[in-house]
Amino acid sequence: MASPLERDTASGQVGDGDSRRRRTTAGLDDDRPRLRVQSIVLEVCLGPDRGKRYASSDDRVSIGSHELNHLVLSDASVSRFHCEILIEPTGPRLRDLGSRNGTFVDGLDVRDVYLRAGSQIQLGTNVVRLSLSSNVNDIPLYERSEFGPLIGVSLAMRSVFALLGRAAATDSTVLIEGETGTGKEGAAVAIHEASRRASQPFVVVDCGALPASLLESELFGHEKGAFTGAFERRHGAFAEAAGGTVFLDEIGELPLEVQPALLRVLDSRKIRRIGGNGYEPVDVRVIAATNRDLRSAVNDGRFRADLYYRLAVLRIRLPPLRERLDDIDVLVPKLLLGLGLNRASLAQLTTPAFLHELKRNLWPGNVRQLRNHLESCVAFDVAEPSADSSRFSKEPLAAVEPQSYEAARRAALERWEHGFTAGALEASGGNVERAAKMVGISRAAMYRLVSRHGLLGKFRSGP
Repeated sequence: MASPLERDTASGQVGDGDSRRRRTTAGLDDDRPRLRVQSIVLEVCLGPDRGKRYASSDDRVSIGSHELNHLVLSDASVSRFHCEILIEPTGPRLRDLGSRNGTFVDGLDVRDVYLRAGSQIQLGTNVVRLSLSSNVNDIPLYERSEFGPLIGVSLAMRSVFALLGRAAATDSTVLIEGETGTGKEGAAVAIHEASRRASQPFVVVDCGALPASLLESELFGHEKGAFTGAFERRHGAFAEAAGGTVFLDEIGELPLEVQPALLRVLDSRKIRRIGGNGYEPVDVRVIAATNRDLRSAVNDGRFRADLYYRLAVLRIRLPPLRERLDDIDVLVPKLLLGLGLNRASLAQLTTPAFLHELKRNLWPGNVRQLRNHLESCVAFDVAEPSADSSRFSKEPLAAVEPQSYEAARRAALERWEHGFTAGALEASGGNVERAAKMVGISRAAMYRLVSRHGLLGKFRSGP
């Protein structure tokens, strides 16, 4: 049997003639490259929704009680976004999404596990059986290795480029998901520049950088005298971006008290300034980005389900660098040229040995960390391929007492993250901006790590 994911080109197709001709996206010719994903079938064999079936048409399937899921279960004991199944080359992989009652596979409480044909998944009072289908689904790949400021030759990135192109052709709201440093703002810029709004403003709002009291003014504006310090009328981001795009970065950090106001704007396309009496229509396209899984935040009550519904009209996930290491061969030259390196020096630095060593790192800060590392190499004229962030860890991963896998994993990650953050602060002299740059994450993300692990006493925000 073919693996769950296969590359299908005109010179190397799998399956019968009929399946080769089946397309899931209009406008792509049969001779264009595509990613072929084996379909899975989920059938509810026990519980209130017994007999319900779902056959996948993509490389991921979400299950829960919210209508945005692929398989929707009516049982009240099922979380809104309960779990997700990713169809990977090694097989279907299930991830619990922070559900209230947990997810059980073949009787075991799991958080992240690979499934087999016949696996039985228990969610609340429902039992869902998984089977592998003989059908395959086609996921289109972009023909070129660049889209806007983004670059990548890997199948993962070319499938992302295809989604970005489809998003650019519409005015639908887009939610871009991905770890810190994966290029979410670049993806938003790419959508904007390829859209009909390209000649209009692109306005960025960092939802994690401002308190709720200032964020609402930043988004919607305020009238003169609306609050202390409001000495003049101010246009917010939505008014400034008229005809263009508003990019809401780190939308997962949006305070709960501001979320209803943003929901009203997405529903009505009208804004009201703080202190104002009337609503004004706005013509903007909204793109949001987050490094968190908002579905877990919905389950925890930290993010409104109706707002998530409005934001996730089109969802695009950017893969971390460790899932697209083949792209290092094209990323490194582009990043070095952007740093001002001439082509003669570029050829001397980008040797096969140098690139090979770069591919051996995990790059927890993703492309941003890679760029910062290359900048250090250029600044000090040293080709030092090792950028292993474990050098910042102050505490070794000690053996743990016998416990569940998930509990052990969480505890080990917590210890590592604490040591990593403390080590980065020490190496930077307590300067958050320098620490963030060293490890390839944003200043806001570093501050959250510092706060989460109680290291505020070692923290300095300025030089």
